Amino acid sequence: MRHFPIFLDLDGARVVVSGGGEAALAKLRLLMKTRARLTVFAADPADEVIELARERRIALVRRAVEPGDALCARLFYAANDDDAEDARVAALARADGALVNWVDNLNASQFITPAMVDRDPVTVAIGTEGAAPVLARRIKAHLESHLPTNLGVLARAGQAFRKAAEALPMGRKRREFWADYYDRAGPRALEQNGADALPRTLQDLLDDHLATKPSAGHVDLVGSGPGDPDLLTLKARKLLDEADVVIHDRLVSPAILELARREAVLINAGKKGFGPAMSQEEIGRLMVEHATQGAHVVRLKSGDPGVFGRLDEELDALNVAGIDWAICPGITAASAAAAQLGQSLTKRGRNSDLRLLTGHDVKGFAEQDWRGLARAGMVAAIYMGARGARFLQGRLLMHGASPDTPVTAVENASRVEARVIASTLAELPADLEAAAPDGPVILMLGLAPRAAVARLPQLQEELA
Repeated sequence: MRHFPIFLDLDGARVVVSGGGEAALAKLRLLMKTRARLTVFAADPADEVIELARERRIALVRRAVEPGDALCARLFYAANDDDAEDARVAALARADGALVNWVDNLNASQFITPAMVDRDPVTVAIGTEGAAPVLARRIKAHLESHLPTNLGVLARAGQAFRKAAEALPMGRKRREFWADYYDRAGPRALEQNGADALPRTLQDLLDDHLATKPSAGHVDLVGSGPGDPDLLTLKARKLLDEADVVIHDRLVSPAILELARREAVLINAGKKGFGPAMSQEEIGRLMVEHATQGAHVVRLKSGDPGVFGRLDEELDALNVAGIDWAICPGITAASAAAAQLGQSLTKRGRNSDLRLLTGHDVKGFAEQDWRGLARAGMVAAIYMGARGARFLQGRLLMHGASPDTPVTAVENASRVEARVIASTLAELPADLEAAAPDGPVILMLGLAPRAAVARLPQLQEELA
């Protein structure tokens, strides 16, 4: 992120615009929504600029910028539609100590003005680092169509009531009050009785929430899927947005953790195969401790919590403590890896069952039904099996599996950095050693990448 988004207080601040044409007018239309004191320098201003000065909405100085004209200005816009003049005035403004925006020149600007959705006092700013203005406008149009035009009326009434709402304790109790107002009570009162009804609605709602006993803590055991944030379920995303505490495994992708509420406490449980990790007992203790204090806890697990996720041990800890819980399933890595290969996990005439295996358990390498797994046409997804590839190879060959059986390793399934390592049972250990995967790997026994998928890297190289 090159440009850090902030909301700058312009109440009474001096803002200077150099230019009197279309570029300057475009900026003035935005700036006039603020409470800034606007000064425009233009030797030959457009009629619209002259009219704004006549209406006393701006101060117009009918000459070019000179040294000292940007003194005490918080922001300065170089908008002359002339590169040489914009370069000159930008240098003068920087010397005067103002932050400079050179219109349509990203590299020469100290700040940029984003696309905005205005529901004053609710403002949504959209920036693309100057890389895709068309995309920013598309996002703006999408948000404009989804945010009600009366949102600002609700927000202003809520802003005036914030001091009274401090009668509720900070945290979950207060968030529930505001969610109730913005999601239900406020819009209904506004629609039925208008803006004048909002103060009374807020007071009645506050009385109801003050009279309600604090809700007990709760734990949601949530599957975060294989890593791609777009594969997160809608329910999982909602729970992340509501959570007070998120206890997550190390394999949960940073992009998914970004979706958690900013004020939520994030606790890394460090669960990763063969690596250092928080003990299962400590995870259970943390869930119980926070939930007992009334927090909404999300126990965030990679993939699906019920597939090799020690779900039962965590549920047992919650049950012993009498903590309310619920399970939110997620897409497991086997499904994501098969999609990465362009393959189906089951196929008529090939395999009528599917095995999900773990490469190791609490006692080391897990024993399996090797004879059944070695059968022609068998498909199995082997979790945490990369380090045990030679052990798996030996067991399967010993029980009659063909050396030519396809085995594909998928690293970081579904993520941008995903990698497909196509191999056979005979070559698997050597191929994995050569590839040296660092991310989570799932082995897909009996599946090879579909031809179109296998040729994709070659096609990309040819096109490049």
